[in-house]
Amino acid sequence: MEKKAEIRAALERSFDTKMLEVIDESEAHRGHAGYPEGGQSHFRVRIHAPELTPLSRIARHRAIHTAIGPELISRIHALAIEVEG
Repeated sequence: MEKKAEIRAALERSFDTKMLEVIDESEAHRGHAGYPEGGQSHFRVRIHAPELTPLSRIARHRAIHTAIGPELISRIHALAIEVEG
């Protein structure tokens, strides 16, 4: 399974997502540190989930990292997070 699909599945399992985009931005980082051949290293998550709304920015990021899990997080180089709502 591609990492993009793994990230999506993990977030959908953990949150009542009203909107979710997982964008692979790896190609824009070709030649930079952390870019492996084949990509799947740099991702952006845009999410709206009611349970994230009352949390601080740091708590939201922690919740998303926890949902994705340490094993998957360790296999990506960068994760940008945009929480709406």
